[in-house]
Amino acid sequence: MPDLSEFGTLAEYNRKRRFEVTPEPRGGRRRGGGPRRAFVVQKHRATALHYDVRLEHNGVMLSWAVPKGPSPDPAVKRLAMMTEPHPLEYNDFEGVIPEGEYGGGIVMIWDRGTWEPEVPDVDRALARGDLKFTLHGRKLKGSWVLVRTRSERQWLLIKHRDAAASTDDLTVARPLSVVSRRTMAGIARAAGASARQLALAQAADPPRAPATASIGRDPARVPAPASTGEASRSTIESRPARRIASTRAKKRSA
Repeated sequence: MPDLSEFGTLAEYNRKRRFEVTPEPRGGRRRGGGPRRAFVVQKHRATALHYDVRLEHNGVMLSWAVPKGPSPDPAVKRLAMMTEPHPLEYNDFEGVIPEGEYGGGIVMIWDRGTWEPEVPDVDRALARGDLKFTLHGRKLKGSWVLVRTRSERQWLLIKHRDAAASTDDLTVARPLSVVSRRTMAGIARAAGASARQLALAQAADPPRAPATASIGRDPARVPAPASTGEASRSTIESRPARRIASTRAKKRSA
């Protein structure tokens, strides 16, 4: 096994992946980010469906796997399992990890933007297991908290009560990629996924539901289905014409 100690916090990320096989970005030495801290949420259908919440800190993306996805409802506490830090380049990854590889499956950039801590010292907050922060994303906004519970890696993701709180299930109401505007199945097809992966991706997409006009204007929401009203009127209006044509045909045959 190669010595990965020089990669520090990205050593575990590198150890788990074969970069000659997976299209995921290689994790080099961690690097400093810009003045604004990035965050990304990647919907990932691997062994099981989950949402990877990643926050930029000290040149890497701290990561938590949230099985049911983030909820903007303050009454809902989501399990968030801390995973290995990822490189900043991973924020742009959307596609298919081949079967048999670590995390094999479909990855969607479900949301992204910037975040800011609500505490003066992020490292101290992480050590205490109580990180409060604000998200500025396409879908996720406002104040949140990550609270550690039973073990080093087991946390809860909770929305604070503010103007951005709601009871909406954003994983259903806004299921599309904020980058490609594709569904999970669309990403799988575009990347040439296997038949098994395509079937899993299709199952990971929520059922299409009627959308309001305001939803239709948002590319990250479900597109509104075709109207059935005009089709029905067209069918009704065409019936008299068909009866007239039939009557004329009978007169000619007589």
